[in-house]
Amino acid sequence: MTSDTGSSVSSEKLKSSHPIVFFFFYVPFGIFSGYLTVTLAFLFSRSGVSVAQFAALAGINFLPQIFKFLWAPLVDTTFTVKKWYLFSTLITASTIFATGIVHISIANLPLFTLMILISSFARTFISAAIGGLAAGIPQAVKGRLGGYCQAGNLGGGAIGGGAGLWLAGHTTYLWLPGCVLAFVCVLCCAGLLFVNEPTSTIRVKAISKTLKNVFMDVWLTLKTKRGLLAFILNLLPLGTGAAGFLFASIAKDWKSNVGTVTLVTGFLTGLGIIIGCLIGGWICDRMNRQKAFVLFSLLQGACCIGMAFCPHIPAMFVIWTLSYALVNGFVNAAYSAFTLEASGRGAAASKFELYSSISYLPTYMMVGISGFAYTRWGALGMLNTEAIVAVIAAALFTIITIIVKNKKSIVEHIDPVYS
Repeated sequence: MTSDTGSSVSSEKLKSSHPIVFFFFYVPFGIFSGYLTVTLAFLFSRSGVSVAQFAALAGINFLPQIFKFLWAPLVDTTFTVKKWYLFSTLITASTIFATGIVHISIANLPLFTLMILISSFARTFISAAIGGLAAGIPQAVKGRLGGYCQAGNLGGGAIGGGAGLWLAGHTTYLWLPGCVLAFVCVLCCAGLLFVNEPTSTIRVKAISKTLKNVFMDVWLTLKTKRGLLAFILNLLPLGTGAAGFLFASIAKDWKSNVGTVTLVTGFLTGLGIIIGCLIGGWICDRMNRQKAFVLFSLLQGACCIGMAFCPHIPAMFVIWTLSYALVNGFVNAAYSAFTLEASGRGAAASKFELYSSISYLPTYMMVGISGFAYTRWGALGMLNTEAIVAVIAAALFTIITIIVKNKKSIVEHIDPVYS
């Protein structure tokens, strides 16, 4: 193995597409989430399946996302990254279509469980492939790249949920929503024509040696200041957006009616997050991306404080919910930006999925803490809790950053080339 400090990479003329292509790459990943949690939830409830039964079914969707780092090295070691994206997206589209043609009933719940599990497993390869393709995008635009990725993810969720629900409510053909959404997923594969297969720095003829290079690359990345801090930042309860999951539940404290809650927490929140992703990505290309994530997370906490102490009236619920959504977009863009930046080249898919997997842990933790805080201290306590946790986590990361950057044994950055 030989290594350099990235000169070979920087001198290489990278032919890369505009980051907006990654917006479309991420749409299928988001579509299934929206389709499952909104469209299928509606169809199942209309068919007499209980909320508890559907909740158990939907929970299956999260399992592969937590453990996806275990099989992500397949993307770095076999086939091409573009083929992995194509195959995984086609499998996702096929399962979406299949859920539309299988009769919804309690008797078919095991079959739906299997289809959802297959789709979720396939989606892990979609995100891994996107992480691999992002290796060919220059670091200078990784902020915008992160913004487009998250906008596509959330935009896909809006398509899968909103468009799917509209189709389900306006047709007697129950297969139609799944068919249309599956077709949209397939169309997104056209983006592969506008992006280049990234040059691998870890692949050799022997797959065992390539796999060894993958693990070595992941380990060396985690030993750099950028890679280690990115890992730590993903473990901290910063920018989780946990309060946003409960806004609809606490709306009564602001005397907001059903119509207001539906509009604000649905379409307007989705639009606000997408706009925030694009703005946040642009900002992240103009400052340190990890610092941007911390600052945006603190701004998210400030929104919680503002919402908690402003008058509890419908107008304030609308203003602060949408402000939180916009900042949540900033946070999501910054998260993808610093994660993609740290993943760099080499085993990019494996590194990206490792960071992505661990980021689920603080999110789940904060949702639970927020729910507990609301039960114990009400809406005011819940919002203040998220803000306080953000401040503590930001302070902790600042201290850790100072310690890591003063450690001479930890290198700033490395781009190894393997043989």
